Amino acid sequence: MQKFFLYARKSTDVEDKQVLSIEAQLTELREYAKRENIEISAELVEKQSAKVPGRPIFNKLLNDIEKFGGSILAWHPDRLARNSVDGGRVIYLLDTGKLASLKFPTFWCDSTSQGKFMLNMAFGQSKYYVDSLSENTKRGLRQKVRMGIFPSQAPLGYLNDSRTKTIVVEKKKSRIVRLAFEKYTKGNMRLEDVSNFLAKSGATTRTGKRISKTKASFILSNPFYIGLFKYGGEIHEGKHEPIISKKLFDEAQEMLKFRGQPERKPQNEPQPYCGLISCASCGMMITAENKTKRQKNGNVHHYVYYRCTKKSKTVRCPEMSLRSEKLDEQLSSLIKKVSLPKDWAEELNRLALQDHKNSAPSLTACVEEKKKKISSLSEKLERLLTGYLDQVIDQPDYCLQKAKLLSEKKSLEEEIFNFSHKQNDWLAPFQNWLKDAQSLDKIASDSDLFAKKVCAKEIFGSHLLLGEKTIRPAEGGNPNSLAKTDETAWACLRHAHSLVGSQPLSSILVPREGLEPS
Repeated sequence: MQKFFLYARKSTDVEDKQVLSIEAQLTELREYAKRENIEISAELVEKQSAKVPGRPIFNKLLNDIEKFGGSILAWHPDRLARNSVDGGRVIYLLDTGKLASLKFPTFWCDSTSQGKFMLNMAFGQSKYYVDSLSENTKRGLRQKVRMGIFPSQAPLGYLNDSRTKTIVVEKKKSRIVRLAFEKYTKGNMRLEDVSNFLAKSGATTRTGKRISKTKASFILSNPFYIGLFKYGGEIHEGKHEPIISKKLFDEAQEMLKFRGQPERKPQNEPQPYCGLISCASCGMMITAENKTKRQKNGNVHHYVYYRCTKKSKTVRCPEMSLRSEKLDEQLSSLIKKVSLPKDWAEELNRLALQDHKNSAPSLTACVEEKKKKISSLSEKLERLLTGYLDQVIDQPDYCLQKAKLLSEKKSLEEEIFNFSHKQNDWLAPFQNWLKDAQSLDKIASDSDLFAKKVCAKEIFGSHLLLGEKTIRPAEGGNPNSLAKTDETAWACLRHAHSLVGSQPLSSILVPREGLEPS
C-alpha cells in the first residue's frame, strides 16, 4: 500500500471565513483514500494564501519529499499552488521521480508526460484565476474612489457600515478625536500626551492595542477627518462626514511642523519681553541680559537690561540698553492707552446687536462669491486632470497641484457652510473682544509680565520699536497709519483713541462698513 501525505489548505486564517473549507476537504480526502486503498502517513493543514511562495508547511512538505520521497493527496491542484514557483517545483519533483505520485479526487493526474501537461495547465489556470481576481478587485477599488468612498478600513472615529458599504461617524470616538485635535493645537501637549489622552479616553486600535506616538502623529495628519482621503498617492474628495474643521486641521499641521523642529536650548533663560520688540536704529531684535552688581559692603544686586542684539552687518547700532523696570512701565502705559472705556463698550455692543439682525444680505453676497471661486477651482481640477491624461504633466506634479486645489476648495466649502449655518456667529466673539478690551487696565497694572507680552503681541503685533530708551509703535507714534494698513480690531481701537477730541463720538464708533466681519 502506497503512503501519502494529505495536504489541505484554505486561503485565510480568519475563523469566520471559509469555515467549512478545511473540514470538508479532510472528509472528502479521507473517504477517497479509503476507496482507493491509500494509506495516509500524515495530515497537513495550512491556513495561508498560495498566491505567492513562502508557505512554511507546504515548503517543509516538499523539502521532506525531496530528501526522502513520497506522494501527495490533495483536493485539487489549486490547493497546492496558485503561483508559478510552487507549481514548477511540484512538476520538477515529478520529473525527477522524488514525488512518486499525486492524487486528487476532482482531477486526474499521473507521472506521464500527458499527466504533467494537464497538471501544468491546472496550475496555470489557478494562477490566471488569482491574477484576474486581483485585477477585478483593483478595478472595484478604483470605482469606489471615484465615488468618493475610501476603499479600506475606516480610521479612528469612523466605522465601516457593512449594510451600505460606506463609512459613517462613530459618535463617541469622533468626539475623542476632535478633542485630541483641539488639545494638541493649543501647544501644551506632546504626541506622547496625545497618546496618553487617547488611552485614558478608551480609544484604541482595531486590535485593542494602545495608540502609539507614531499612530497619534498619523491621526493628527490624516486629511480623512476633514472630508478628504489619500489613496494611490493622490488626495481625493470623500463623501463621508468630516469630524473637524479645515481650520483646526491646518492648525494641527502647523503645530506638528513646529514641534518637529529640533529644540535648541538657549544659553540663558529667556526674559519675558524677548521676541517682542525690535531696535529702532538697525531693526535687529531686542534681547535681555542679566547684570550683577556687588557692593563693597557685601550687598549683591541683580538687574535685567534689554538691549539690541547688534547683529546687523551693515548698521553700527548706537542704541543704549534699558532697565526691565523702565521697559515694563512704558509697555504698561502703551497697553492702558488702548483700553476700551465702559461707555464705548456699551455703545459698541448696542450697535453690534443692531447689525446682528441685518447681516444676512451681506453674508448672502459672500456666499455667492465663494461659490464662484469653487466653480473656478473645479474647472482648474478638470484642466489639471486633462493635462495629466495627455501626459503634459508628470504624476508628482499632478498629485501636488491636485492636493493644493482640493485643500483650497475644502476651505471655501467650509466657509460657505459656516456662513449658511452660522451666519451670526461673529457676535459672541465680538462681545468677548469687548470684555478683553475693557480688561487691559487690569492686565497693565498686574505683575504678570508674560501676560503683558501676549497682550502687547495681539495689540501691536511685531510693530514695537525700542529707540533712545523709549518703546513706541513702529508707525512713529501716529496710530492713524496703522489703522489704514491693518484691519485688526486693536488697530481700529487705537485709531479711535487718536481721534478723541477732534471728532464726535458717534463718528468714531460707527465706521461706514458696519461692525460685522467682512
